[in-house]
This record gives sequence, structure tokens and C-alpha cells, in this order.
Amino acid sequence: MTDTPDLVVLRTGVHGMPVADYAAALRERLPDRRVVHARTPSEERELVADAPAATGRTIDDGVLAAAEALELFACSWAGTDHLPTDRFEERGVAVTSAAGVHTPNVAEHAVGAMLTFAAGLLEGRRRQGRREWRHYRTRELQGSTVTVVGLGAIGTGVVERLEGFGVDTVGVRYTPEKGGPTDEVVGFDGPGFEDALARSEYLVLACPLTDTTRGLVGWPELETLPHDAVLVNVARGPVVETDALVRALREDRVGGAALDVTDPEPLPADHPLWGLENALITPHNAGHTPHYYDRLADIVAENLRRLEAGEELRNQVV
Repeated sequence: MTDTPDLVVLRTGVHGMPVADYAAALRERLPDRRVVHARTPSEERELVADAPAATGRTIDDGVLAAAEALELFACSWAGTDHLPTDRFEERGVAVTSAAGVHTPNVAEHAVGAMLTFAAGLLEGRRRQGRREWRHYRTRELQGSTVTVVGLGAIGTGVVERLEGFGVDTVGVRYTPEKGGPTDEVVGFDGPGFEDALARSEYLVLACPLTDTTRGLVGWPELETLPHDAVLVNVARGPVVETDALVRALREDRVGGAALDVTDPEPLPADHPLWGLENALITPHNAGHTPHYYDRLADIVAENLRRLEAGEELRNQVV
């Protein structure tokens, strides 16, 4: 074994998770490779100089400049819009993402949010706080129509977990002709999306933030939804126009909103969304799982082997 690392684990892992655990998971899967964990900026620059692969949430300019032999940067986030992709392209460095790593937990979060509103658990919690034993009205998830915007790993995971609930599903994607796991698929353009909104008791946003999806749900879309519809956003905050959503919730134009992401984010303490009883807000928490690094290590270890074999990489974005 040479001193040259096969894979460098940078200091930028995933928020709230020890990077050392990620490095340990990679070593377990790559016992015949030299996996090193860079713990300081100087170590990063030194170790990546001859390494063919590095992994982390991001890579700073100085480290990237020093990585003369770099062939692969394995991003530890599912989203890669924060990376200098043009510089990677110029260098001929492949970039992969962590897409699919948090599908189970985010999909479960979305389904849990729908069940919370269907069963009226927010109202139940409020009455518990008042020690008030008095019944309230609820509804069933069964028989409802759920529209899922984005049929990637997370959107597909949501649909799969809804299979036992007896719901009708509509998927929204850029290329509806590809079909999908939902009962029907429509595109972002044309009357299909508007028609889906008009009959959806639940609207789940699980799409990436792009020019098409930024501001996708504004006042016209909220006004098109049924009055008791619930919006579930596990995508990105700017997919929804916040001011329009606040107005819709205040005026009971929609039944409620479960927001794991917001715009702005973090949500300021004085923001009106905090005080709305028909809003369920979590601090971008759906993606947190104790299994994140294990699933990510599976992808990165496989891609390191594929890189050496000259095979197509999994989750390649550049």
C-alpha cells in the first residue's frame, strides 16, 4: 500500500453528524483502499494533492486548486447547486451527489405530515395542552388525491409509502411522457398541473429548486387548491411564495401547510408563519437520519470502484 490516499474525506461532512463516522463507514467498505480523514485546512491541501477522489459537502478553492490528480468529487449532499460545477467541468473532474440517501426518512416525514393533518393531531395536541377532553372533527387519508411534484428518489419514495392508504396519486415532472409510479403523470406546463391542483387534498413538493420550480406555488396555485387542501414542502423553501402562503393560511384559503423548508431559512423568530395554528414547521429536519453516512458510504465506495474500472458513476451530475 502506498502513502497516496485513494479517497480523502474532507472536513465538510453533513451538519450535525461527525465526519469521523463517515470516514469509518468508508474504510469498512473499502478495506483495500487508503481512506484518510483530513482534519485541518493544511491537511486537506496536502492530502488531496495526489488523491484521485475526495468527498465532503463542499470543497474550497484552495483545496480544489491543490487537487491536481482529482478525478472524482463525491458530494455528501443530495443537492449540488452550491458547488462550483463550472470549475469541476473545466478540470474534467466528475461530481456525484448523495441523491437517494435520505429517501426513506424524508418520504416518511411527508407521509407523517399528511397523517397529522388528516387525524387532526395538531388540534389534539392543543387540547391536550389545555387539558380539554372534547372531541373534534377529523378526516381520512384514504380516498383522497395526493399530487407529488417531483418524481425523483424522494417523490417516488413518498408515492411508494402511500400505496397502502387507498389514495389516488398524481405525479408532476418535467417529462411526463416518461411516466412514473403515480396513477397519472402531468407536466409543469399546460392544463394538467392546474387540473391536478384543483382536485388535490394534499400537495407534496419533493422537487429540486430550478428556474421552473422557483415560485411554483404562489397565490394562483394556492387559490386553485381545494379549501381544505394541505401543502407539504420537503423540497426547498423558494418553491413556495411565502407571502402568498401566509395569506392563504390566514384566510383559511387552504387547510394547512407542513413546512420542513421555508423562505427565508432559517425562519426568523418574528415571522408570521410561527404563529399560525394551521402551519406545522420543522427546521429542515426531514433529512436527518442516523443511517445517512451508511447509505452515502455505500454510494461513494461503489463509485470509487466504478471510477477505477472506467464504468458509469452512480448519481453523476457533472
